[in-house]
Amino acid sequence: MKNINRSEFLKTSMKAGAFVALAQFGSPFLSAAQGNQGGIDTDFMNNLIAANDEKVSAILQTQKVGTGRALGYEFAYLASAYASPSSKYYHDARLAAPLERLTATMLEHQSEDGTLNAGNLESPPDTAFMMESLTAGAYILARDNSAAMSKINSEVKKFIRKAGEALITGGVHTPNHRFAVCGVLARLNELYPDKRYLNRIDDWLGEGIFQDKDGHYPERSQNYANVENNSMITLGRLLNKPAMFDYAKKNLEMAYYYMDPDGNLAVNDSRRQDQWSSKNIMAFYLHYRYLAIKLNNGMFAAVARFIETLPGFDKEIVGNTIYDFLENPVLQQQLPASATLPVSFEKLFTTSSLLRIRRNDTTTTFFGGPDLPTIIASGRSNSPNFFAYRKGKAILKYMRLSSSFFSMGYFYSDGMKKEGNKYVLYRKLSAPYYQPLPKDKRKKDGDYALSPSIDDRFWNKMDFSNRPVSNVKTLETKVTLTENNGSDQLDFEVTGSEGVSVTIELCFNEGGKLNGVTAGENENSFLTSGEGSYEFGGDTINFGPGTGNVRMIRGLEGERYSTHFGSLRTKGMYVYLTGNTPFKHTLKFS
Repeated sequence: MKNINRSEFLKTSMKAGAFVALAQFGSPFLSAAQGNQGGIDTDFMNNLIAANDEKVSAILQTQKVGTGRALGYEFAYLASAYASPSSKYYHDARLAAPLERLTATMLEHQSEDGTLNAGNLESPPDTAFMMESLTAGAYILARDNSAAMSKINSEVKKFIRKAGEALITGGVHTPNHRFAVCGVLARLNELYPDKRYLNRIDDWLGEGIFQDKDGHYPERSQNYANVENNSMITLGRLLNKPAMFDYAKKNLEMAYYYMDPDGNLAVNDSRRQDQWSSKNIMAFYLHYRYLAIKLNNGMFAAVARFIETLPGFDKEIVGNTIYDFLENPVLQQQLPASATLPVSFEKLFTTSSLLRIRRNDTTTTFFGGPDLPTIIASGRSNSPNFFAYRKGKAILKYMRLSSSFFSMGYFYSDGMKKEGNKYVLYRKLSAPYYQPLPKDKRKKDGDYALSPSIDDRFWNKMDFSNRPVSNVKTLETKVTLTENNGSDQLDFEVTGSEGVSVTIELCFNEGGKLNGVTAGENENSFLTSGEGSYEFGGDTINFGPGTGNVRMIRGLEGERYSTHFGSLRTKGMYVYLTGNTPFKHTLKFS
């Protein structure tokens, strides 16, 4: 059988005047042409179609039209049901009305430039995100080629073509936006071939695709790696650019080692908003599944099967992705044989100074790679969470260290070093006092440049860069991690200026039980001596010893936050260990 691409197949189907449903789930011709494994996973496909039928039933009952990206999703769900022979809504005339409402709403709210307000104001990339699902739905309906859908196909084409003009000329904000736009342009070219779509893709790809040696994209974000991996796979499969798969493959290989046993991913080194939240590997399921089949990759097949066991898989994947499987038939195929996944490893990702250690159900995260100087802005890594530890269901979400040294706040390491079997975080802070300006730099009117202090603590009209300094104070912080078969030892050493208060902050997952600690104010606890423990779900983390010191907890974030009444406190159960410089302490977790 001769291989053809989707565009050629679509044209042939249109000329024939009908789509011949050669199989229960779509076109086995496409599956045979594009995949490497063969054999449709009929049980999985049946589950997808049944789950989508439930979603379509809900859409029919509410008869409400969504907004933003929901417009694309709902169109794709309805199109998938309409075009699936085993769906109870196959060629059901009742689906025409909601599809017409959706297309009418999109056309009504489409801006003159072709964008939708689907996120940011008249945003080309946010319009692209909405169009990922919409173009899949449009492709599915076009392939089905039902005469009853001809008006809807025509109307949605109007919207998509006009939106395509926005993507040909429109700009972006962030690195991942470039590739999201490229992926959608590739989808548009499959539906409605246009050389301008390909030219715009070449413009963006011509800038180069950065990926560091560990597998991070520029934003080092799990959230946006999801966007970029999706785009790389789309470009690879639709434009016959198999080299694009390599980027997604490398990132997904890395992502496995960021994963805890419950599927949650380490986010300490992210440069985007997910450094303050959580991301589950379930979001990458389609990427693992596709590349497992396409590349006959046993590791990815094993990860995909693991994801299928996670709570929420039926809701998030089975319930929401039918259109991906119908638009991309390779996904319909059975997974290849699984390789054995490592569950005991020690991996240092040097490009972001992130260490991941796993010993079966016990994991350690150690982080020393925030972007310095610390600037609070999207696009910079500024998390002070340098240590995390989990043992089964018991989770220490993070550890932080703060000092009162000139209100500089939390400790941010200047990288990480491996010394033998130990890992070391280190940072030296300096805070000067300022002398009078040299005579040749003085102004009679006293109107000096508004500028930052040389230690980046504050701004003033003092022309700091030209001032001599004196009375320079320093503080050196060193944290050393030694791991032994799932048990961790942290050695703290804070030296330099004496009498500086030091606070170690532990934040455990909410809902557990703390033992061996002393209750303080504001739902804080202290470990003053001996050992403490945290229990959750039948698992226990033991930690200690305490420092023999208790004091009021305030201002841990430092002046850059307190000036704006800000806080980095999150939900959780807090335990504090306090002391003063010179400060030396050893803290163990098991």
